[in-house]
Amino acid sequence: MRFAISIPQLYADGEFDPAAFRNYCAGVEQLGYHSAWAHESLLSASPQLSPVEMMTYAAACTQRLRLGCAVFVSTLHSPVHLARSMATLDQLSGGRVDVGIGTGGKQQPFAAFGLTSDRYVARFTEGLAVMKALWTEERVTFDGEFFRLAHVAMEPKPARKPHPPVWIGAIGEAAVRRAARLGDGFFGSGGSSPDRFADNVRVLREALADAGRDPAEFPIAKRLYIGVDDNAGRARDRMNAAIARMYGRPVPEIEAAAVAGTPAGCAAEVSRIAAAGAELILFTTLFEPDEQAARLAADVIPLVS
Repeated sequence: MRFAISIPQLYADGEFDPAAFRNYCAGVEQLGYHSAWAHESLLSASPQLSPVEMMTYAAACTQRLRLGCAVFVSTLHSPVHLARSMATLDQLSGGRVDVGIGTGGKQQPFAAFGLTSDRYVARFTEGLAVMKALWTEERVTFDGEFFRLAHVAMEPKPARKPHPPVWIGAIGEAAVRRAARLGDGFFGSGGSSPDRFADNVRVLREALADAGRDPAEFPIAKRLYIGVDDNAGRARDRMNAAIARMYGRPVPEIEAAAVAGTPAGCAAEVSRIAAAGAELILFTTLFEPDEQAARLAADVIPLVS
């Protein structure tokens, strides 16, 4: 079992404190977290800084901590640009990048990016193929439905060979099966309950077997919104208020999936997620990130069974 922590991104205009962010990154590395992960929300009234830049800043503040985004909505990105950004960051960090991607679903604001929702899954699949080709091939020729490249090169390649691990975030059955075919790991949604996540893991393992893939070589992760407090009621109130701020409204399904309470209560819920199949749990904290990261490491992780 490994534990990851969120990269703070929720800052209003003028709130970001570079020194505090550097201290946070150094602190979570010292606390022994495996990795730190950002989140992407491209258009939102909630103030949220961009994941690539935050990952890059975090890379400069750390030495061993792995860094990822769970997940980029890659259907809204040019795969060439995203491949270039991730290769560059992997070079800057010494091979510490994990790339999380997902389709984002049909409800994404495609028109704002000059796109339509037509065949967005096919665009996702083709875009991932383009990224992997650019990361691994000396010259790339690709004649697809959406993307065409003619004998082009992208240098330097990522530091990690053959390329950074690609985690695919999914919640629907078809998307989970797609993750098993195309990804290097699976990331369960922060909005999925332990029971829904357990169903995802069952489908994933069936799909891995159908694809002839070794489950021991395919890690499973789960984002978990979490807040720990000695007063369980206060923890729940703060968590629900933070979710409402982030999404601009209360979101009952995410509130229900989030964990908030005493250290023992949080540890019991984390243990449920681990029992459902999570090998990496990403703690996503929405208030007091420094204090929460420290309390989770000291008071919750030791109680997880």
